[in-house]
Amino acid sequence: MFKDRRVFISGGAGVIGKELISKILTQGAIVFTGDLKPCPEKWKGKLRYRQGDLNLMTSAELESFEPEFFIHLAATFERSTESYEFWYENFWHNVRLSNYLMSLAKDLKSIKKVVFASSYLIYDPALYSFTEPRETAVSLKESDPVYPRNLTGMAKLSHEIELRFLEKFRSEQYQIVLTRIFRGFGLGSRDVISRWVRSLLNGEEITVFKKEGMFDFIYSKDTAEGLLRLANSVVSTGIVNLGTGRSRRVSEVVDTLRKHFPDMKVKEEQSEILFEASQSDIKLLKEITGWQPEYDIERAIPEIIEFERERNSDSKSVKWGKILVSSASQKVSLVRSLKDAAAKISTDINVVAGDINPQVLSSFVADEFWVMPQTKEENIGNIISWCSENNIQFVVPSRDGELIFWAKNKALLAEHGINVMISSASSINRCLDKLEFSEFCVAENIPSIPSFENLDDCTSPLYVVKERFGAGSLSIGIALTKAESVEHAQGLINPIFQPFISGTELSADAYINNIGEVHGIILRTRDKVVNGESQITTTLHNLEIEEIVEDALTKLDVRGHVILQLIVDDNNQPHIIECNSRFGGASTLAIKAGLDSFYWFLLESIGEDLSSYPFRFKEEKIRQVRIPQDIYIYGSNI
Repeated sequence: MFKDRRVFISGGAGVIGKELISKILTQGAIVFTGDLKPCPEKWKGKLRYRQGDLNLMTSAELESFEPEFFIHLAATFERSTESYEFWYENFWHNVRLSNYLMSLAKDLKSIKKVVFASSYLIYDPALYSFTEPRETAVSLKESDPVYPRNLTGMAKLSHEIELRFLEKFRSEQYQIVLTRIFRGFGLGSRDVISRWVRSLLNGEEITVFKKEGMFDFIYSKDTAEGLLRLANSVVSTGIVNLGTGRSRRVSEVVDTLRKHFPDMKVKEEQSEILFEASQSDIKLLKEITGWQPEYDIERAIPEIIEFERERNSDSKSVKWGKILVSSASQKVSLVRSLKDAAAKISTDINVVAGDINPQVLSSFVADEFWVMPQTKEENIGNIISWCSENNIQFVVPSRDGELIFWAKNKALLAEHGINVMISSASSINRCLDKLEFSEFCVAENIPSIPSFENLDDCTSPLYVVKERFGAGSLSIGIALTKAESVEHAQGLINPIFQPFISGTELSADAYINNIGEVHGIILRTRDKVVNGESQITTTLHNLEIEEIVEDALTKLDVRGHVILQLIVDDNNQPHIIECNSRFGGASTLAIKAGLDSFYWFLLESIGEDLSSYPFRFKEEKIRQVRIPQDIYIYGSNI
């Protein structure tokens, strides 16, 4: 059915998603899925997985996959009575997410079928809710009146209307199926059946409301099968009910559980909610697919009990740590970019700005602030202790002078569960020592600007004079005569000399993964430079230069986010000047252009393979203008 078909599924690690993906992988589909939860171990290497909030997925991620089928499952819900706090959660993960994902997908030429997991909560509850118990259930048809009974139902109807709107313009390109799923239950769910099973396994009493209520309970395996059949059908379009077509009383569920838990304790409580008596009219489902759900509660509940038993004996919960930005200083954009990257994975990941100065601006935008000790060897014990006590899981160094410290202690920190975005000490030393860097480039046939300790060894009409060690812009002299070079060198500690080359100055931001592969490169022109950093910078795409950069970075054996500085001369020949083994002041432009370095670093740190997160360069040029921006702090946050 789906062999070699490209299928995108949102919410793939959810109750229905797991069943659906297991089925579709067996059929040979090429799958891309995303979820807030980590990728299940059994799927690793078998599909493309994106962990994190899909509200933050980029258009490039979806475009690069070129899906034929778009199945939208991701949603959040609360059972029966929705809490006050659900107001925002429903908007973000239901209303906004549905609109956002379809905005990414609606104009893709590859799309052939869109399947939306809607809900029977859309139907007017007056049709199936009663003040007294009913003998028979109301069979709800696709044509019945709608009036969502809660926020979740409202969100589902809202997106149905959006999709019907798109159908007016895209019906010739792709079909849209709006699948109204009835009372779902399944393995690892938050539904009432799974909750009761978990309580009973723990020897707890269960509470039952309105035991005479009647629901069309559909098992997640059947839901997944129905969605796939509707996706695969060439005639399915519009609204289709997905239920068993047979309602069951709550008391029947309790009786079935009692067969497996004969000593179970049940407490019946009164409730103001009405008696429900609903079931799905599945005539259209059977007509389209020639199939109907196969599971009933008697067959499904034993599977749920077995699943929960195994999960209880091997339960693992993800506890996210924090990210420390060392030497955070005034690097507000860097901290904000890290917060954005963390949010893609989990809202539980906080960013801590660390600096020896308690008055730095980054403290106002980070989630937390630490007046940290200097990054010196005598302080490593205190730094590790503080990081361990405060649940630091990731470290991003941001200053040249501390890179060696973090690199030397990378393995020690890893033993304490702390991952550092840093290259090896030898690679960093090579990059910090501009003479060694130059000699390495010559030896490795990397096109670069040669460096000399003796001015007489450098033949050029004009010269560049700089410090051998440290930041490249420190006390630099540019386009100097020989006499001026001699004079300038007297004010430096370890001067080196380079021929001055006129041309266009570029920066190449890149991310190199844990095994030394260049995952992505963004070139940018340095249009206006202030104190060695680009104040105005613009992306560009040049395949030849990118290939030279990739070769150089591979030979330099660096890791994480790095920056190469280049000059492209008047003959269009690139000359590499130096390599900065860290995230730069203007590197946030590279993130905007698709080089998602912080996100990739976090993913690699938790064991994800970046092959599921490909880099895709944004063809449209982007210019970054770095200007001060006011922020405002209110009330109790001051």
